[in-house]
This record gives sequence, structure tokens and C-alpha cells, in this order.
Amino acid sequence: MNLQWLRYGITSLLLLLLSTCSDDRPVLRVITSGGFTAAYDVLAERAETELGIRLHTEYGSSSGGGPQSIPVRLERGERFDLIILSRSSLDNLTGEGYVLPESRTNLVRSKIGMAVQEGHNAPDISTAESFTEVLLAADSIGYSASASGTYLSTVLWPQMDLWPRLQGKSRRIVGERVAAVVARGQVEIGFQQISEILPIPGATYAGPIPEELQRVTLFSAGITTDASQPEAAARLLQFFTSPEVADDIAATGLEPVTGNADR
Repeated sequence: MNLQWLRYGITSLLLLLLSTCSDDRPVLRVITSGGFTAAYDVLAERAETELGIRLHTEYGSSSGGGPQSIPVRLERGERFDLIILSRSSLDNLTGEGYVLPESRTNLVRSKIGMAVQEGHNAPDISTAESFTEVLLAADSIGYSASASGTYLSTVLWPQMDLWPRLQGKSRRIVGERVAAVVARGQVEIGFQQISEILPIPGATYAGPIPEELQRVTLFSAGITTDASQPEAAARLLQFFTSPEVADDIAATGLEPVTGNADR
């Protein structure tokens, strides 16, 4: 009986190795920031099937200087075929020679939203007045270390003359989703891209910040200058901007850019 199971195990291993070796699809190394992650995860398997590729995916922030941020990882020599991050960061990396300029393609527009812990009432932040009241009343605030948090802490809240009153109770979240910190009850309210709030268990999406205070972030992609699979990367870019996947992207809280209209 033991010998039979041993033979079965060896046979299964050989079949697995054979299938792996016979898979001659190009392997595309992709790194994506949190803003596009929800849409990417929904579409990855479909992209592999339809495009005849295999995806090796890693994740990092658009900016912020953390060790897992995309700019820092490129700086220390990590290689990717395609990078997906905020347009401003993509343009910076293009200027530094990491990205082929003509490959830059806008994928989605993303808005900033607020999260509260699940089970707590979601306060109204639909107007500038109510938004201000919620900020001042909160015991603690979390904000992203990437594009949205940088805007809130260095532009919006200082312009609203709120930063001196908020800074002491605010926490810049590095290395994880702001909504995850909210879900654990470590901050009362948190702000990040809406698409990064929706998937987090234990957190409730309270709504977008007011339209007149909103900053829409473009998340874009580019093929790296040392890509080993530039053709496959170009096909993946066309896939992400095709009308056929627009509804799937929109369902994750993002506004898709189709047909490279804003390239």
C-alpha cells in the first residue's frame, strides 16, 4: 500500500514537472501599486488565458520612500517588465531612465475615500463643512503614504488651515492599506484611494471626500527600459485599456480609461 502511494506521488510529481517545463508562455514580471491592485487581481487570470502569458506579480506603493515602494525597488536593481503606479511617479521614473517614454499609458482615474471600522456609523462627509467637522471630531486619523495621503497632508489640509489641529492625531500608514489599520481599530478614520478601501474586510467605505476638495489620481503603466518581454507587456497594456474589461474595472471603484485616450 505504501509503495503504491509512493508510486502515485512520484507519478504526480513527474506530471507536474512535465507540465511546468512544457509551458512555453512568456513570463511577464509586473509590479503594481495599490491603486490598481483590485482591478489587476480581478483581471490577471483572464489576461493570462486570453493573451497566452504567465504573470509574475509583485506589489509596492507608488511613492513614499518605503523599502517596498516601486521607485526604491527599481533603484536597488529589481527588474520588472511592466510597472503600474500613479502617473506622476511614472513620469518621474521615466525621467530617470527606467521607463520607455512612448509606452506610458493611463489606465484608470481614482478618487480618495474614507473608511471607518465595520459596525461603526459612517459619518456624512459629502460637504466641505461636514468633512471638516468629522476630521476635527475624530480621535485619530490614518492616511496613505502614497499619492492620496501626500495630497491630504501637504496640500489640502494645510490649505483648509486644519493641519496644525490634525497633525498630532494623524498617522501616515506605510507598508499596508489604511483601511486595514482602520479595521483593527488602530485609527478611527482613514483615507486612501477608494479601490484600496473596498476589498478590506473589517472596514466600511464611508464615501468619497467632497468633490470640490477631491483630487483625482491617474494610475498608469509603462514598460521598463530593460524589459525582457516588451511585446507581451504591450499586449497587456492593450488588454487593460480595452472596452471589454471596462465594467470589471469600474466594479472595483475605479474609472477606466479605454482606448488610450489620455495616453
